[in-house]
Amino acid sequence: MRHHLLVALSLSAAILSAQETRERAPQIPFKLVEDFFKVPDNIYFAEAVGVALNSKGHIFIANRGNHPLLEFNPDGTFIRSWGEESEIFHAPHSVRFDSQDNMWFVDAGNNLIVKFDQDRQILQVLGSRPEPWTWDTHVIEKAVPGPTHFYQPTDTVVGPDGSVYITDGYGNSRVAKFSSDGRLLKYWGQRGTGPSQFNTPHSIVMDRNSTLYVADRQNNRIQLFDTEGNFKKEWRLSGPPWSLCITPGPAQIIYAGSIGRIFKLDLTGKVLGEFGKPGKLAGEVDSVHAIACPDEKTIYAAQEFSYRFDKFLLQ
Repeated sequence: MRHHLLVALSLSAAILSAQETRERAPQIPFKLVEDFFKVPDNIYFAEAVGVALNSKGHIFIANRGNHPLLEFNPDGTFIRSWGEESEIFHAPHSVRFDSQDNMWFVDAGNNLIVKFDQDRQILQVLGSRPEPWTWDTHVIEKAVPGPTHFYQPTDTVVGPDGSVYITDGYGNSRVAKFSSDGRLLKYWGQRGTGPSQFNTPHSIVMDRNSTLYVADRQNNRIQLFDTEGNFKKEWRLSGPPWSLCITPGPAQIIYAGSIGRIFKLDLTGKVLGEFGKPGKLAGEVDSVHAIACPDEKTIYAAQEFSYRFDKFLLQ
């Protein structure tokens, strides 16, 4: 009896191993562009959390060091930094650009989403910073944030009509939709594993047909919605999707940053390939907290715990 059981277990293990081999995505050859970002000697990164490009190809990176936001030319030369000693930048989480080249900055520690114009002037603020003094004066009134406020938000995307979609995030496990003038229109989601439920919605992008893609990180999946929050489908992954980017153009591709690797998917959810060698050294892939893909062959990755911002070229 024991012999038959061992044989059965061995066969099951062999079948599972064969399935994993067949289902493993093709490995995409890639090359690290060494020392791409020309960082001044007096700037040191902390956790690398955000990366995005504007329409000029300028690269903006966000980290949790003393210089929270930095801007670079397309060739990697340094332009400027800002946010030093500002109370707005407490725990940066992501940075994005809309079609008008406005920058949207998400700060998870301050529960803020801040919209900047091209001259770095604040145009709009969603949410509000925690107010420690309310515990002495308005503790009951202010203890639980209302739906227009956030509980550690993570990412944002702006639709073609100016609507703003925010993944909110670590505490609320929802997606919130705001009008272009900052009015809360609706929100959907709660903690769970079912359709339209989330366990850390960590990143969000929109395709040219206005389908929303949400990285449901701890559930190892990407969920798809229309702009009213109606569930479309889910894509299961073999690792947690930490970050998403989507290429421009008519034939769009999604890249999903994970732990030790980056997935490449088409808009049907098919995994076209993956790349990355786990590690924290140059040319290796850590936890990819943010990712930018200006085209199908170029990837910028913010690798949180190795304090690295890297440019990869796919072969």
